[in-house]
Amino acid sequence: MSEAYKQAGVDLSAGYQAVKGIKEHAARTLRPEVLSDVGGFGGLFAVPLERYRRPVLVSGTDGVGTKLKLAFALGKHDTVGIDLVAMCVNDVVAQGAEPLFFLDYIATGRLNPQLVVEIVKGIADGCAEAGCALIGGETAEMPGFYRDEEYDLAGFCVGVVEQDRIITGREIKVGDVLIGLPSSGVHSNGFALVRKIVDDQALDLQDIGPELLTPTRIYVRPILKLVENFPINGIAHITGGGFVENIPRVLPPGCSAEIKLGSWPILPIFTELQRCSKMPLEEMFNVFNMGIGMVVVVQAELAEPVLEYFQAQNWQAYLIGSVISGSQQVVFKEGA
Repeated sequence: MSEAYKQAGVDLSAGYQAVKGIKEHAARTLRPEVLSDVGGFGGLFAVPLERYRRPVLVSGTDGVGTKLKLAFALGKHDTVGIDLVAMCVNDVVAQGAEPLFFLDYIATGRLNPQLVVEIVKGIADGCAEAGCALIGGETAEMPGFYRDEEYDLAGFCVGVVEQDRIITGREIKVGDVLIGLPSSGVHSNGFALVRKIVDDQALDLQDIGPELLTPTRIYVRPILKLVENFPINGIAHITGGGFVENIPRVLPPGCSAEIKLGSWPILPIFTELQRCSKMPLEEMFNVFNMGIGMVVVVQAELAEPVLEYFQAQNWQAYLIGSVISGSQQVVFKEGA
């Protein structure tokens, strides 16, 4: 061990301890295609080419954002790793791709092996739920850059899809319907505003914090089964920007989305945040997911079969709107 490096604030032995714990959790996520162990200079993964005629790799990267501040304040670190995975794999599956493998980056002021293992446990939990392998990552100890007990997270996911099965939204047309899958809560977006509301209203973080830390829902398994059984015209992952920014990302020219308010239950946490902030409802839809984490666009005649499919998978789903003529916008209509 380098004493000079340790005196500068970097403890190499702590890094070795962390890697040992990380390997145990990564082993839970292994797939047959994984050809390397965590700790090498690069992760090796054999693309299952025999399953595809024209495979296309789909990548996604993201972080957890200032939701981490709540984890610091509450001393709870085993769920933010799930958020990290969810933000990446949900983007990948929104294009019809199966997530294959995941890598993480953890940066901290002082490396605490127990804390790192707790974070990676959540990452492994998320990978296991999404069916993708955790094949590597980086843990960076950066004294003087981050506070000792704080850290930042980033993740990277690669998936694969048959070229002629990519879901782009180009097939969406007027008359299609929007089916929403419920979120588990605030997910991992809008937390700069959430934290301001908590501070301004002097809300009890011990009371509301655990609900705010509920990890982002992972939609991979039900969506992959869905695209095997139905022609899907578009999928929107409702992240930062809420309904207003994310649904138009999949709408082709000449189409807008009409959302029927009241067609699904808005979660109480959003009602409370609106009450405390006094934000107009439309602005809430421009910041938060409002209880819908993923939106699937299908032909109108498939609405009932798709809803029945989700019910058979023990997933709630709601018919929340339709595609109308317009300029790639979201409009809201009162009444279910």
